[in-house]
Formats: sequence, C-alpha cells, structure tokens
Amino acid sequence: MTKIKQFLLYCSGTDTSILEKCPSDENKFIGIGGTVLFTGLLAFFSAGYAVYTVFDNYFFAFLFGMVWGLMIFNLDRYIVASMKKRGTFWKDFAIAFPRLLMAVLLALVISKPLELKIFEKEINAELLVMEQEVYKDQEAIIQERYQASMQNHQKRLEDLQLEINTQAALRDTLALMALREADGTGGSGNKNLGPIYRAKKANADKAEAELQAIKARALPLIAEQEDAVAELDSLMKADIAGLDRGAYGGMAARMEALHRLGQESEAIYWASIFIMLLFIAVETAPIFVKLISPRSPYDYLLYNYEHEFEMDNFEKVSLRNNSIRNKVRFDTETSVYRTQQEIKVEKELTNTYLRRKKEAIENTPVEWEQPPFLKEAG
Repeated sequence: MTKIKQFLLYCSGTDTSILEKCPSDENKFIGIGGTVLFTGLLAFFSAGYAVYTVFDNYFFAFLFGMVWGLMIFNLDRYIVASMKKRGTFWKDFAIAFPRLLMAVLLALVISKPLELKIFEKEINAELLVMEQEVYKDQEAIIQERYQASMQNHQKRLEDLQLEINTQAALRDTLALMALREADGTGGSGNKNLGPIYRAKKANADKAEAELQAIKARALPLIAEQEDAVAELDSLMKADIAGLDRGAYGGMAARMEALHRLGQESEAIYWASIFIMLLFIAVETAPIFVKLISPRSPYDYLLYNYEHEFEMDNFEKVSLRNNSIRNKVRFDTETSVYRTQQEIKVEKELTNTYLRRKKEAIENTPVEWEQPPFLKEAG
C-alpha cells in the first residue's frame, strides 16, 4: 500500500517533502493522482484502438497507445502540478482557465475513439450500408461511362427491328386480306380465286419479297449491333468486377458512421454527448478540485517555500546588481578623473614648452644684413 500511495502521490505532481509536514492533505493528492493515472490509461486504450482500426496490427496499436498514454499522463500531471492556490478565486481561475481549455481538448481527443468502441456493433451495421452505397456509386459511375455508347447501339438495333416488324405486319395484313378474299370472309364476300384474290395475293407476295430483302440487309446489322452491345456489357461488367472491394472501416469511415447514427437515433446522439461530457468531467476534475477547494496547509507551506526562495534569489540578484552598479560607477568616475588629470598635465607641459621657446627667441640677438642696393649706393 505504501508503494501504491507513493506512486499516486507522484502521479499528482506533489512535493512529498512538503506533504510530509501536512499529512491531512495526503488523501486529496492521492485522489488527484488516481484521476491522472486513470486518464492516462484511458488515453492508452483510446489511442491503441484508434491505431488498430487504421493499421489492424496489435504491435503498432500497443506501441502508439503506450506512447500516447504516457504523453497524456505527463501532460495531465504537469497541468495539475502547475496549479497553485493564491487565495482569491478569480486570480486562481485566471491561472486555471488555459489549463481547463487544454484539459477539455484532451478529453475530446481521448473520448472519440472510445465512443467508436462503445458503439462498435451499431457502427459495423452502418458501415455495411455505407459500403453498399459506395459500391453502388462506383458502379453507377462505370455504368454511366458505357451507357451512352450502349444506348446508341441499342437505338440502332431497335430501329432495324422496327423496320422488319413494320414490313412483317404489312405482309401479314396483305396475306390476310388475300386469304379472306379467297374464302369469302372478307373483301367481295364471294368465295373464289378470281382476279381480286390474285391481285391481293400479288401484293402480299410483293410485301413478302420486300420483307426478305429487308431481313437480308438488316439481320447482319442487327447481329453486329447485338455483338457491340454484348461487348460493351462485358467490358462494363469486367470494370465493375475489377473495383477495389477492400475493407471499408477506417477511422474516418467509423466517425462518419457514428455521425449518421446520431442523426438517425436521438438515443445514440445523446449517449455520445454524455460520454464526451463524462470524459471532460474526468479530465477537468483535478483542476476543479484545486480551484474550488480552500487553501490547505500544503498550499501555505508551498507558498512559503517558493516565497522564501524568491526572496533569497531577489536578495542575491539585488546585491549582485548593486555590486555591478558600484563597480561601474567607480570605474567610470576614476576613468574620468584620470583623463582630466592627464589633460591638465599635458596642458602644463605644453605651456612650459611654449614659455621656454618664447624666452629662447627673446634672448637670441638678431643681426641685420645690409641690403645690396644700399651697399652700392655707399
């Protein structure tokens, strides 16, 4: 039990050295740690199932689920550990608000694959319907590709058959008229094989001859059109048979199926909403526990520890800043004073040099040489 308790405290992100001084807060942090742990486990199962539906491989599902679960566990642990009570609700809420948004986002990501698993039977049934719809649409596209050519051949075939049928009907009518003329049931009403019968029989024979001529011309064309229709039909069936009938049930398809089920059934829609809200509640529970609970002894001790460290660091930084500031001031002022004294010395040396130069010039006698024109004049 001690190891389990220590592990749950580790999951909560608490400082055990501080918590030892306030054991009354131990149960609260054990509960927070348990929530963080189970959130990581749910993330593991959620990611594992999601990857399995995509790759259909247990190894990759376990590997990615483990990585995702550890990442969510570490992120939740950081979110909870970084929440520190400061005494006022609105100040604490301002600190917690971005963490709440992140927790809600994580809950949505974790809950969706588990929703797919919960409604797996209903989704599989809906996937069959969606699969048939997809195949039907694919078949319709292929049929549309061949439909125009097949209709053209079918129309020509029907026109040829109509021509034969029309001529056959005309022949039958004329033959019937000749027969009725012969047996007296029609025409003149006299039973005879006289000239009227022979004329009608001649018309019937002529129609028969024309029918045979039409058949001789149209039947090969009809056979050609039937062969063309049969060939197009076989090509169409081959293309349909060659369609990819792979497994239809990836992550996107399952999410689409769940969305359709929610639109068709209010029970599934509300069940999906409540499952999502449940995960949001679980994910945000540690943050709300810290947000609404009053400051505990652990919070005061943690604040004192951090404040002491902050003040100690502030003191060291202030002393270092003052030392650097004084050193800079000393170096600056001494440098300025040194420069001023050097300028003063240089001025004195320059003045001394110029004074001596002047005295040397004044003490040196000047000899004037007589100009040449004055010498000539003398």
